[in-house]
Amino acid sequence: MLLMLYFSILIILISNFMMFMSIILSKKTFMDREKSSPFECGFDPKSSARIPFSLHFFLITVIFLIFDVEIALIFPIINLFKFTNFFIWTKISFFFICILLMGLYHEWNQNMLNWTN
Repeated sequence: MLLMLYFSILIILISNFMMFMSIILSKKTFMDREKSSPFECGFDPKSSARIPFSLHFFLITVIFLIFDVEIALIFPIINLFKFTNFFIWTKISFFFICILLMGLYHEWNQNMLNWTN
């Protein structure tokens, strides 16, 4: 047990030493003007490369991902039909789909599905 403790301490020390040496020996500069400026085929950019990101677009993509995962969870329910009782399968499927529909109704009620406000 003590040998394992020594080896783990040795591994942690070696890894910390290697990370420290890589930070010291690296030639990267974080505040380089040329690297932080946008590049458009060698020309100066016509407009700002830092355009504002639409928060509503982000929310729509999150909603899409959530419902995409829920659809992936529905597929195994179809295969469970062969192995379970019909009444139990119907009850579980109805409960799961009701939860999905309540979430969809909540998002529709909050006007999250409308692209324009």
